[in-house]
Amino acid sequence: MQGAEADRPVALIAGGGTGVGAASALRLARAGYDIAVLYSRSASDAESAAAECRELGGRAMTVQADVSRDEDCRRAVAETVERLGRLDALVNSAGATQFASITDLDSQNAEDFHRVYGVNVVGAYQMARAAAEHLRARGAGAIVNVSSIAGLNGNGSSLAYVASKGALNSLTLALARILAPEIRVNAVLPGLIDTRWLPSGLGAEAYQRVKSGFADSSALQDVCTADDIASVVVFLITEARKVTGQLLPVEAGFLLGRPTLVRK
Repeated sequence: MQGAEADRPVALIAGGGTGVGAASALRLARAGYDIAVLYSRSASDAESAAAECRELGGRAMTVQADVSRDEDCRRAVAETVERLGRLDALVNSAGATQFASITDLDSQNAEDFHRVYGVNVVGAYQMARAAAEHLRARGAGAIVNVSSIAGLNGNGSSLAYVASKGALNSLTLALARILAPEIRVNAVLPGLIDTRWLPSGLGAEAYQRVKSGFADSSALQDVCTADDIASVVVFLITEARKVTGQLLPVEAGFLLGRPTLVRK
């Protein structure tokens, strides 16, 4: 690899075939990055995301990996560097949950927790560990973890999910300290995101009720799209050069609550 290709930064997006990951891949491609889309099961979605990135003039590849398996993480990073020449940014947007009643302590067991943690926490750690050497070599690498406000307010699709996102937030802080000054590590904490993930887990009718309730309870009276979250992911990679160790909620003001209207 030589010339212009060697000068283009490279981003690896774990969970890059759908949702926030795919939106982040496209935005980074627009910003001049070559893209590696890591996917677990959705090969067609991953290839579609990569094809969109290639249409913008850069290179894009796909790589299949299960981030809960350390050997897959190391292979995915190695393939990215081998094919694209370098690694400048890592986005950990691969995620897992189990839709289970958060008020029923018997709705999940240890096996459920291990499965969710394996992707949401262990996977993010293993991807960061595999990528660290290459990101450090750039002198200004960046990692963005896609977490959730569930890790702040203790509410979400399941207890395992809530706990895993709290752990991911803590992992973000620890990695930011350990990997500085060569690598910045931050997390984006979405609220409800209007993607196909929640409707598929809750069902269309229940999802509409949840979505309406979330918007009604939020200061901005709205919910976020995948692109809303991706815009912040890309900001943290490309613009926020002096920002590290931050947990940034992007949730339309849900944590603030409903707007207070003061009329004279």
